[in-house]
Amino acid sequence: MNSIQVKTLSNGITLVHRQVLHTEISHVGIMLDIGSRDELDSEQGLAHFWEHLAFKGTPKYNNMQIINRLELIGGELNAYTTKEKICFHASVLTPYFERALELLTEITFHSTFPEKELEKERSVILEEMAMYYEAPEDAIQDDFDELLFPNHPLGVNILGTAEHVQSFQKKDLHTFIDRNLDTSRIVISSIGKLPHDKVFSWAEKHVGRIPAKKHSVSRILPPAMLPMERITKRGLTQSHVAMGRQSFAIENPNRLAFFMLINLLGGPSMNSLLNVSVREKHGLVYSIEATFTSYMDSGFWAIYFGTEPNQVAKAIRLIHKEFDKLKEKALSPPQLAKIKSQLKGQMAMAEEGNLNFMLMMAKNLLDREKIESLEEIFTQIDLVTAEQLQQLAIDMLNPNELSRLIFEP
Repeated sequence: MNSIQVKTLSNGITLVHRQVLHTEISHVGIMLDIGSRDELDSEQGLAHFWEHLAFKGTPKYNNMQIINRLELIGGELNAYTTKEKICFHASVLTPYFERALELLTEITFHSTFPEKELEKERSVILEEMAMYYEAPEDAIQDDFDELLFPNHPLGVNILGTAEHVQSFQKKDLHTFIDRNLDTSRIVISSIGKLPHDKVFSWAEKHVGRIPAKKHSVSRILPPAMLPMERITKRGLTQSHVAMGRQSFAIENPNRLAFFMLINLLGGPSMNSLLNVSVREKHGLVYSIEATFTSYMDSGFWAIYFGTEPNQVAKAIRLIHKEFDKLKEKALSPPQLAKIKSQLKGQMAMAEEGNLNFMLMMAKNLLDREKIESLEEIFTQIDLVTAEQLQQLAIDMLNPNELSRLIFEP
């Protein structure tokens, strides 16, 4: 990790750069600790709306100039919104790094949100909502949040509602940003072959002039989830099912061990317990996955799959059977060694992707104020015991404590 250096500017903005000599591509991003959970009830969808409108004009560039500034040199400009973060990022050939950083600074801090572009993008987002509705495998994951976090911002779809999106005005964007922007909760992250001093010098030049602004984070702790089942009729040929519950926050000491358990249960590998049982042995699904997401003060885990309507009950029984196996008997030493080795391999391969690593550095600094090396994480994985995993299974894999959402034809 010696190739990673961190610096804080006088306005509170944090810089982090990882020097990687064997690449001609630089990745740079500006991540803000602002997300959809920071919206008021009347602002649902506004963070995502900001992400879209940020590209539509600044005092220096109009929307077409923003689009072309990196595209014409083969670069990429992108952004995303989550429940707790907004990120604007770019990937370019290394000689154009400063151009990318300057453009990201413009769209992040100086967007003008032109009225005519606002109306255009409103239609684009409404179309995005319609596309999500037509993709049940995506829609069910968003809709399930409402059962996991009832009457709470974490349970609200990041896209918001059509009613809210149709009502947003320019002043709403400025109000939201002014209320939530905190320069001490912003990270500029980059990775590439450039030396640290060059990157930090350009960051000081373009971002150092941003006025310092302090905002006290006052996010509302989610209430406890009460298990419930909801069945929704949709124009589908298959049934789609989501099941899960609230779980561990980012700093919870059980987080890594539980991530290992969920990875064993239904992670991306073809030998996950659910894939082997529900797909390979019984052929009930095309895909089945278990996921685990942590927030600053909460988290959730969930299982998603689609199957024929008459096979839903059987698939759920098979899932519960895998729960029982994990609860009734601790993993043997060889089994434990295998899942630890598998998780380490997945993490090591994920680190090879420079874009993802750049985003990970920013998120870790915002969430945990540190970046752990693979060696540090591997050491923590080695400390996880079979008894710890069994106890987590007993505590967290109780079918009576899970909420369930089913999309039926």
